[in-house]
Amino acid sequence: MADYHRPATLDEALAIRAAHDVTVLAGGTDVYPAKASRAAWGDPAHKPVLDISRLTGLAGITEGHDHWRLGALTSWSDLIRADLPPLFDGYKLAAREVGGVQIQNRGTLAGNICTASPAGDGIPCLLALDASVELASLRGTRHLPLRAFNTGYRQTALAPDELVTALLVPKAGNGTRSHFLKLGARRYLVISIVMVAAVIESDEAGMIRSVRLAVGACSAVAQRLPLLEAALTGQSLADAARLVTPEHLSGLMPIDDIRGSAAHRLEAATVLVGDCLTALATGPARRAA
Repeated sequence: MADYHRPATLDEALAIRAAHDVTVLAGGTDVYPAKASRAAWGDPAHKPVLDISRLTGLAGITEGHDHWRLGALTSWSDLIRADLPPLFDGYKLAAREVGGVQIQNRGTLAGNICTASPAGDGIPCLLALDASVELASLRGTRHLPLRAFNTGYRQTALAPDELVTALLVPKAGNGTRSHFLKLGARRYLVISIVMVAAVIESDEAGMIRSVRLAVGACSAVAQRLPLLEAALTGQSLADAARLVTPEHLSGLMPIDDIRGSAAHRLEAATVLVGDCLTALATGPARRAA
């Protein structure tokens, strides 16, 4: 039987992480299904476990001077219930799409990015929020933009001796709102075929000051849409959806799989981007909390 570590302090956890090749366990909503899948294919082996669930200091959402700090052990349910500005409405909508309530109660925000699935619902939202990842080890603490953290299909820039300790989201102006849309084979409890997240700041005249758009499940990692962001900046939010063209999504590289063809994903992504912009243009988004 493999060793099972359940430290009470972050320093103890980092020491174990540095000394052993371990599987980090937080909510467990991805770890256990992955283990069952490996066993089904004839691989019963598993690494020692580093259970960080006792590190209560890594949970919760706090407001800083210029950013919001989302602790690594913050659950989806914690996010849904938190009193946060409209900047987070899209992320909250994504949180409600992550499994059922039991999964939302257990699954963690950091675990979602560490799993690094192309269909991870929270990742496009964090890209659109311009989030960064706080990484800790016995060597110290460093910060990486999320776009540099997820490096490929189920791959991250996490070093073998590091743990994710928080997600940091910069504060935004009062006119900033966000939205999230997802396409699946059914309405609930389904892996995404395409998902879109948007964060837009507009002025009192409805002109777009800044916009960040991200698409998931259409490449090995979720992608921002820089061509479209540049085209929309300075334009009327009311007209934004009509300005979207397939060329603006040319950086995406979807694949054919059991959930949909690459062509279908590209077409759906174009439609969802327009729908997301329309939702933001029609007035304050329905609060997700």
